[in-house]
Amino acid sequence: MRLHRDIFTEPSDVDPDTLANLGPLRPLAGVWQADKGIDVNPKADGPQTKPFIEHIRMDPIDPQTNGPQLFYGMRYHIHINTPGEAITFHDQTGYWLWEPATGLILQTLAIPRGQSLLAAGRADADARSFSVSARRGDPTYGITSTEFLDRNFRTESYRIEITCHDDDSWSYLTATELIVEGKPFDHHDSNRLRRTGAPAPNPLLLARKPVS
Repeated sequence: MRLHRDIFTEPSDVDPDTLANLGPLRPLAGVWQADKGIDVNPKADGPQTKPFIEHIRMDPIDPQTNGPQLFYGMRYHIHINTPGEAITFHDQTGYWLWEPATGLILQTLAIPRGQSLLAAGRADADARSFSVSARRGDPTYGITSTEFLDRNFRTESYRIEITCHDDDSWSYLTATELIVEGKPFDHHDSNRLRRTGAPAPNPLLLARKPVS
């Protein structure tokens, strides 16, 4: 990790085109759908395997700075339901962020059951596969949960591995280590998504475009 002597001055040469500066995240920008996802989750009588339908939207956001630190990224929303049901099986929002100067990749994740996390990894700008992870108790890349979840379904670790394919699709494998009633449980999900729409341009880029 680089140490900056000046922690306040923001960069002056920021490119407004976020999509062009997303590095390994760029293939994920857009609207996606898949209907063959598999979820393995804990139930009272043992692990349950359940198929699901997944919709994801990822749109570029304006460049973000922490003093000299510069991120390009996307806001995302995931909505999942099961075949034959219109009700929500899983809902998730957050950001994917890329720091070109260091190769740092971040994912923020929040779900409406009282849980959030910040996961991190590193990759080259042209990488076609990468991963990020977080651990409970880590002061930087950690996991926070409600008292109920921490007591009964404690999340010890989270990791997602993403692979971008040449046919304009991408796949993921998510592994979450849980402690359920004092026993370890491997909760994992996998899917391969295909593009159904293009991403929306970030606001700063639209503002900089000349009026025709």
